[in-house]
Amino acid sequence: MAELNISERQAGDITILDMDGKVTIGEGSVALRNTIRRLLGEGKKKILLNLGTVGYIDSSGIGELVSSFTAVNKEGGSLKLLNLTQKIQDLLAITKLLTVFDVFENEGDALASYN
Repeated sequence: MAELNISERQAGDITILDMDGKVTIGEGSVALRNTIRRLLGEGKKKILLNLGTVGYIDSSGIGELVSSFTAVNKEGGSLKLLNLTQKIQDLLAITKLLTVFDVFENEGDALASYN
């Protein structure tokens, strides 16, 4: 089973999380939650999730995206999404969450959107 690998890089004060694998109930969503909580603890509040190589996300993973989004907002930060696969985009559209998140196809545009 391909679990979720998250690698982290900085672009100025923005933290980009390159996610690879599956965001599913159990390890995947826990890994995401722990990473987001740690970043907030370090005072990193501008977070960009690159989902380009996330092959699958289940309802638990979607729930985790939403709670991460809420946690970051509560801290006065912003969490945005990059490179959604068609499958994930469809899922977010069905669940009406596409309107909640700022979604970008281009990393440069995404980075420029943080002020």
